[in-house]
Amino acid sequence: MSIETGYRLADNSRQLRRLFDERVRGLGLTGPQARLLLALARHPSENQAFYAERLEIEPITLTRIVDRLEEAGWIERQADPADRRARILHLTDKSRGIVTRLRESIEGMTEDMLDGFDSAERALFAQMLERIAANILAARHPQPEALHG
Repeated sequence: MSIETGYRLADNSRQLRRLFDERVRGLGLTGPQARLLLALARHPSENQAFYAERLEIEPITLTRIVDRLEEAGWIERQADPADRRARILHLTDKSRGIVTRLRESIEGMTEDMLDGFDSAERALFAQMLERIAANILAARHPQPEALHG
Protein backbone atom coordinates (compact mmCIF):
# COMPACT_ATOMS: atom_id res chain seq x y z
CA MET A 1 0.00 0.00 0.00
CA SER A 2 1.20 3.45 -0.75
CA ILE A 3 0.91 6.75 1.00
CA GLU A 4 -1.93 7.40 -1.43
CA THR A 5 -4.15 4.99 0.54
CA GLY A 6 -3.70 6.98 3.75
CA TYR A 7 -4.30 10.22 1.87
CA ARG A 8 -7.48 8.82 0.30
CA LEU A 9 -8.77 7.65 3.68
CA ALA A 10 -8.16 11.06 5.26
CA ASP A 11 -9.66 12.87 2.27
CA ASN A 12 -12.77 10.67 2.28
CA SER A 13 -13.18 11.38 5.99
CA ARG A 14 -12.96 15.12 5.33
CA GLN A 15 -15.47 14.88 2.48
CA LEU A 16 -17.85 12.84 4.63
CA ARG A 17 -17.69 15.43 7.39
CA ARG A 18 -18.43 18.16 4.85
CA LEU A 19 -21.43 16.21 3.53
CA PHE A 20 -22.67 15.70 7.11
CA ASP A 21 -22.34 19.44 7.81
CA GLU A 22 -24.29 20.26 4.62
CA ARG A 23 -27.07 17.82 5.47
CA VAL A 24 -27.54 18.94 9.07
CA ARG A 25 -27.68 22.57 7.98
CA GLY A 26 -30.97 21.61 6.38
CA LEU A 27 -32.19 20.70 9.87
CA GLY A 28 -31.17 24.11 11.24
CA LEU A 29 -28.02 22.90 12.99
CA THR A 30 -24.31 23.41 12.59
CA GLY A 31 -22.11 20.34 12.27
CA PRO A 32 -20.68 20.73 15.80
CA GLN A 33 -24.17 21.16 17.29
CA ALA A 34 -25.37 18.01 15.53
CA ARG A 35 -22.30 16.05 16.61
CA LEU A 36 -22.89 17.10 20.22
CA LEU A 37 -26.55 16.05 20.13
CA LEU A 38 -25.55 12.67 18.67
CA ALA A 39 -22.79 12.26 21.26
CA LEU A 40 -25.30 12.99 24.02
CA ALA A 41 -27.63 10.35 22.60
CA ARG A 42 -24.85 7.74 22.41
CA HIS A 43 -23.16 8.64 25.71
CA PRO A 44 -25.78 10.24 27.96
CA SER A 45 -25.22 12.08 31.22
CA GLU A 46 -21.53 12.90 30.97
CA ASN A 47 -19.88 16.16 31.91
CA GLN A 48 -18.92 18.88 29.45
CA ALA A 49 -15.22 17.93 29.54
CA PHE A 50 -16.13 14.44 28.30
CA TYR A 51 -17.97 15.85 25.28
CA ALA A 52 -15.26 18.40 24.51
CA GLU A 53 -12.70 15.60 24.40
CA ARG A 54 -15.02 13.32 22.42
CA LEU A 55 -15.67 16.01 19.81
CA GLU A 56 -12.04 17.16 19.84
CA ILE A 57 -12.91 20.77 20.56
CA GLU A 58 -11.79 23.20 23.23
CA PRO A 59 -13.96 23.35 26.36
CA ILE A 60 -14.76 27.05 25.75
CA THR A 61 -15.96 26.19 22.23
CA LEU A 62 -18.17 23.46 23.64
CA THR A 63 -19.56 25.89 26.21
CA ARG A 64 -20.69 28.22 23.40
CA ILE A 65 -22.35 25.32 21.57
CA VAL A 66 -24.06 24.20 24.78
CA ASP A 67 -25.24 27.77 25.46
CA ARG A 68 -26.98 27.89 22.06
CA LEU A 69 -28.52 24.44 22.35
CA GLU A 70 -29.68 25.10 25.89
CA GLU A 71 -31.22 28.40 24.81
CA ALA A 72 -33.09 26.50 22.06
CA GLY A 73 -34.36 24.03 24.68
CA TRP A 74 -32.57 20.99 23.21
CA ILE A 75 -30.19 20.25 26.08
CA GLU A 76 -29.95 21.06 29.74
CA ARG A 77 -27.11 21.33 32.22
CA GLN A 78 -27.30 19.84 35.68
CA ALA A 79 -24.83 19.99 38.53
CA ASP A 80 -22.40 17.07 38.66
CA PRO A 81 -22.79 15.43 42.08
CA ALA A 82 -19.18 14.19 41.90
CA ASP A 83 -17.66 17.59 41.01
CA ARG A 84 -19.34 20.83 41.98
CA ARG A 85 -17.44 22.72 39.25
CA ALA A 86 -18.66 20.44 36.46
CA ARG A 87 -21.99 20.24 34.64
CA ILE A 88 -23.66 17.11 33.33
CA LEU A 89 -25.40 17.46 29.96
CA HIS A 90 -28.75 15.90 29.11
CA LEU A 91 -30.97 15.83 26.06
CA THR A 92 -34.44 17.27 26.61
CA ASP A 93 -37.69 15.76 25.42
CA LYS A 94 -37.74 18.46 22.73
CA SER A 95 -34.42 17.24 21.27
CA ARG A 96 -35.47 13.60 20.83
CA GLY A 97 -37.15 14.39 17.51
CA ILE A 98 -34.12 16.17 16.10
CA VAL A 99 -31.86 13.31 17.18
CA THR A 100 -34.13 10.90 15.29
CA ARG A 101 -33.92 13.13 12.22
CA LEU A 102 -30.12 13.33 12.56
CA ARG A 103 -29.88 9.55 12.68
CA GLU A 104 -32.10 9.27 9.60
CA SER A 105 -29.86 11.78 7.81
CA ILE A 106 -26.78 9.73 8.70
CA GLU A 107 -28.46 6.54 7.47
CA GLY A 108 -29.23 8.25 4.16
CA MET A 109 -25.69 9.57 3.93
CA THR A 110 -24.33 6.08 4.60
CA GLU A 111 -26.55 4.64 1.88
CA ASP A 112 -25.26 7.29 -0.53
CA MET A 113 -21.67 6.52 0.46
CA LEU A 114 -22.11 2.76 0.00
CA ASP A 115 -24.18 2.93 -3.18
CA GLY A 116 -23.26 0.01 -5.42
CA PHE A 117 -21.83 -2.14 -2.60
CA ASP A 118 -23.58 -5.47 -2.10
CA SER A 119 -24.30 -6.83 1.39
CA ALA A 120 -21.12 -8.94 1.50
CA GLU A 121 -19.00 -5.92 0.55
CA ARG A 122 -20.75 -3.80 3.16
CA ALA A 123 -20.10 -6.42 5.85
CA LEU A 124 -16.45 -6.73 4.83
CA PHE A 125 -16.07 -2.94 4.78
CA ALA A 126 -17.52 -2.71 8.31
CA GLN A 127 -15.10 -5.40 9.52
CA MET A 128 -12.18 -3.60 7.90
CA LEU A 129 -13.15 -0.31 9.54
CA GLU A 130 -13.27 -2.03 12.93
CA ARG A 131 -9.80 -3.47 12.35
CA ILE A 132 -8.45 -0.10 11.21
CA ALA A 133 -9.88 1.51 14.37
CA ALA A 134 -8.23 -1.16 16.54
CA ASN A 135 -4.91 -0.71 14.74
CA ILE A 136 -5.03 3.07 15.18
CA LEU A 137 -5.83 2.67 18.88
CA ALA A 138 -2.93 0.24 19.29
CA ALA A 139 -0.59 2.65 17.50
CA ARG A 140 -1.69 5.51 19.77
CA HIS A 141 -1.38 3.41 22.94
CA PRO A 142 1.27 0.72 22.39
CA GLN A 143 1.50 -2.03 25.00
CA PRO A 144 4.77 -1.99 27.00
CA GLU A 145 5.77 -5.51 25.88
CA ALA A 146 5.21 -4.49 22.24
CA LEU A 147 7.73 -1.68 22.65
CA HIS A 148 10.55 -4.09 23.47
CA GLY A 149 9.70 -6.46 20.62
